[in-house]
Amino acid sequence: MKHTLATVFFLITFINLSFSQDKPAYQLFNQKGKIVKYNKMIRNLIKSDMVFFGEYHTNPISHWLQIEMAKSFYEKKGNKLFFGAEMFESGNQLVLDEYLAGFYDEKKMLPEITQLWGNYQTDYKPLVEFAKEKKLRFIATNIPRRYAAMINKKGIGALKELSPQALTLIGPDLEKFFDPTVKAYAEMASKMGGHVPPNMLNIQTAQASKDATMAYFSLKNFNKGDLLFHIEGSYHSNYNQGIIWWIHKIQPGLKITSVTTVMQSEWDKMTDEEKATIANYTIVVADHMTQTKR
Repeated sequence: MKHTLATVFFLITFINLSFSQDKPAYQLFNQKGKIVKYNKMIRNLIKSDMVFFGEYHTNPISHWLQIEMAKSFYEKKGNKLFFGAEMFESGNQLVLDEYLAGFYDEKKMLPEITQLWGNYQTDYKPLVEFAKEKKLRFIATNIPRRYAAMINKKGIGALKELSPQALTLIGPDLEKFFDPTVKAYAEMASKMGGHVPPNMLNIQTAQASKDATMAYFSLKNFNKGDLLFHIEGSYHSNYNQGIIWWIHKIQPGLKITSVTTVMQSEWDKMTDEEKATIANYTIVVADHMTQTKR
């Protein structure tokens, strides 16, 4: 009887293991293109000043790993951990701070947050609530969308039309460091082939205004010994471009690491050089993964 039970247990275990191996939801890879364990990744990332997580906005694996990584970072860094996110505009910082401090409940907070993303409840609320529970800072790093739209329409000269109060919500280094030949912005034009619009420079500048502002508020809220865990679309941090490029320009010397997300079919097409440079760690997700609603 004992032998029979042991055999049944072995078969059930084997079947479950086989299913998990046949249908993995994701795999983690290092820069050498080798599978790496989650805990090893955390041990390496925890040594950073800032960790940038490049997500696919509606991919549930990205969002699940974000909250799991937040918990792991908190175990090591405690109140030295703080968050930043593309999904919150800098003009919303006061409301976000008041909510985290417990001034009012979520029903009062949500209507006050401008341009709140449609997938907040499923994908970003868990991080905000974790920050609230642990009394951690959460920084709204992105440029207000209305100002990015102005730059897209009028170019960098739009900044001269804004009030000093409005300019406090935008990274002040945009005019100083913006370079349309940088990979992240040059590729925006090159990918359009022969259909580059006449306002391409404005489009590139508007994109840079987001990166520069997220970099600025990341740095403004960083103190030595902190660990910033920043959430953004992967385009904003892949290949050490976007936000990371701006941080290195504004304040060189910080140890910055990144995690990105790619689909299995994308990973299969990438060269060894691309795999080595896209990020410190890559989350490769099954192509047919279900998506959340935005």
